[in-house]
Amino acid sequence: MRSYKLSNPNGVEMQVSDFGAIIQNLKVPDRDGVISDITLGFDTLDAYRENEPYFGAVIGRFGNRIADGRFSLDGTLYSLAVNNGKNHLHGGIIGFNKVLWEVVEIRDETELKLCYTSADGEEGYPGELSVEVTYGLNDRNELSIRYHATTTKPTHINLTHHAYFNLAGHDKGSVLDQEILINADSITPTDATSIPTGDLRAVEGTVFDFRQQKRIGKSIDSEDEQIHFAGGYDHNFVLNKQVGELSHAATVVDPCSGRMMEVFTTEPGLQFYTGNYLDGVNGKEGACYRRRDGFCLETQHFPDTPNQPTFPSTRIDPGQDFHSETIYRFGVVS
Repeated sequence: MRSYKLSNPNGVEMQVSDFGAIIQNLKVPDRDGVISDITLGFDTLDAYRENEPYFGAVIGRFGNRIADGRFSLDGTLYSLAVNNGKNHLHGGIIGFNKVLWEVVEIRDETELKLCYTSADGEEGYPGELSVEVTYGLNDRNELSIRYHATTTKPTHINLTHHAYFNLAGHDKGSVLDQEILINADSITPTDATSIPTGDLRAVEGTVFDFRQQKRIGKSIDSEDEQIHFAGGYDHNFVLNKQVGELSHAATVVDPCSGRMMEVFTTEPGLQFYTGNYLDGVNGKEGACYRRRDGFCLETQHFPDTPNQPTFPSTRIDPGQDFHSETIYRFGVVS
């Protein structure tokens, strides 16, 4: 495993590994200029290999779940690796988070491009898929993640990034007092195994209404059935936007440190996950990550889209270019 550094003149700095294209750390200043690492992670390659929180990794071929690990495409049934009960999760047993990526370009500590070729049939998916992920860090404290892919056969693709954030610092404990706004009028509700029902549920009047900024923990232990299924928030929010448009998806603020993170994406969905399954994971620098010590904002197409014809399509064909972009912009509030 080799690591590569990106930085800017404002003190923002990050390390990226060629294993899993993992962001190992991301250091940003608070309102007083104090710099802290705000992403959860591990110190060693073995820890990333052996553990499954997906800390900081690129997820593929398909982020989130596919029901029963199968889908039909052009009359052919494909069976995928099953690694989440009866379902397929985050690309399978050896997803993009557990492969070695090739670094093909690094530019002045501001941009890093990595490539991976997924073989035809890998984890059950059809087609050889060639993927590029480019990390960029500019002087406006914007971390951009740009994805590009092509395929040799019709297939499905849903690339995302699985950073766990804690804006107070990766080792500071619960994120429940941090505040979030999500630009979404609805979610895709799920069954007890986190597979979408195919319906949309309006957030208005529910614990999923984050259209105005509020504490992450305000309703996280409510009696809502969806909360009960996931043990907190682990849901796809349907963003208020046109598919392919780069627009604002979410804002998170840590009132204590003043750190703020805004999320912009071309993707139609955002998976908001509150670290419900962290159970005392031994993390980097001696940290111990417990339940709800981090949150994820995974920009994505919707879960189980290959089996949900009403959802925005994740199909890609030979001759097509897949493109997606997400930006995390960091700042402070007074």
